[in-house]
Amino acid sequence: MKKLIQTLKNIWSIEELRSKILFTLLLVFIYRIGAHIVLPGIDPDTIGGAMQNSRGGILGLIDTFAGGAFSQASIFALGIMPYISASIFMQLMTVLVPKFQKMQKEGDSGRKKINQYTRYLTVLVTLVQASAYVGYLHQTSQAAIIREFNNFFNYSTIIILTAGTLFVMWMGEKITDKGLGNGVSLIIMIGI
Repeated sequence: MKKLIQTLKNIWSIEELRSKILFTLLLVFIYRIGAHIVLPGIDPDTIGGAMQNSRGGILGLIDTFAGGAFSQASIFALGIMPYISASIFMQLMTVLVPKFQKMQKEGDSGRKKINQYTRYLTVLVTLVQASAYVGYLHQTSQAAIIREFNNFFNYSTIIILTAGTLFVMWMGEKITDKGLGNGVSLIIMIGI
């Protein structure tokens, strides 16, 4: 036990490591707070009972990866899943499309281009998934979780969900750059 405590003291005494740990913990804290902020126009008091059917099946899996944010109709309801889907698609494209194969072999500049395409694709995937989520909210609205149905609610929810996913993606990249470990993997882990 003394050895563990001494090791932790040694880790904490290194300035660069301490700042990376604190930065990572700050972004994890922000992610967890955002997972509890309910979308505008949703009644937070009735959301728990109305979203019980999202606990099983594929919706339960999505909810797990989103850290419970999916079933709570939070601003991070889609979590990091659209980014993961876009990344997988781009990895497949680097195998199937010669143009992407060439980009990948270009080294760092090619990887930066592929990462940029992945981000653009993430926006498209998120817009599609956010639209489907709005439809899902309308379907479960028999419990009156949505205060008012209108186009403003639909469009603002799609924009907020897209912005939330892009913010989570940005946090994952920042953790990878300035924090400890792979940020996307860490976000998935804290969501589970």
